[in-house]
Amino acid sequence: MAHPQAQTTTALVVAIDGPSGSGKSSTARGVAQRLGLAYLDTGAMYRAVTVAYLRSGLQPDQTEQIAALADAVELTVTDDPEAPAISLDGTDVSDEIREPRVSQHVSIVATNTHVRDVLTDQMRALVEAADQRIVVEGRDITTVVWPQAEVRVLLVADPRARMARRQAELDGKLNDADAHDQIVRRDRDDATVSEFATPADGVTLIDSTHLNLEQVIDHICSLAPTPPQE
Repeated sequence: MAHPQAQTTTALVVAIDGPSGSGKSSTARGVAQRLGLAYLDTGAMYRAVTVAYLRSGLQPDQTEQIAALADAVELTVTDDPEAPAISLDGTDVSDEIREPRVSQHVSIVATNTHVRDVLTDQMRALVEAADQRIVVEGRDITTVVWPQAEVRVLLVADPRARMARRQAELDGKLNDADAHDQIVRRDRDDATVSEFATPADGVTLIDSTHLNLEQVIDHICSLAPTPPQE
């Protein structure tokens, strides 16, 4: 994996949590590019396991088998913010994980506590592999995966704004009912295993409802510690 500025040893982990459609991915990639850091979309990891689940023919109530599936699959993550990608058992699934059927079923995987444990361990290993110079976005990065991050942000937005962003992201291919399912229903499901509605102690809350992408990126970058002088 490529690690931008790997020669710099000062740790700088930027942890960005938030609900669906809050702008985490675009923001996190922008921050990573601005600060010369690696990038990790942890949601893509859950989605990749969901692809394996859909291919397996397992049923939602087969929680132990789904947990075993997470143990068995091999995920390979590219952490370049210019071209993030993820492979499942050697096959690139970067496009497939964004399909509506994956969005409809991802909570089945993401609410499985064993799957979360397995992927959390992998996420921490990826942070270490990037020399702890990385922007990580997800649901519980600031509280579970890497609570010691130098910058910790909870990015939120009004549900209507989040639905509109998700529809725009998919070029209008998502109707209102499906957008509501992907945003509101999925947040409700995921909230059973992850707290991302209110910031934990030391986490900066940013409401992006009335901010553009550059403004959010500027705000987060301003929170980063100034690198020491040579």
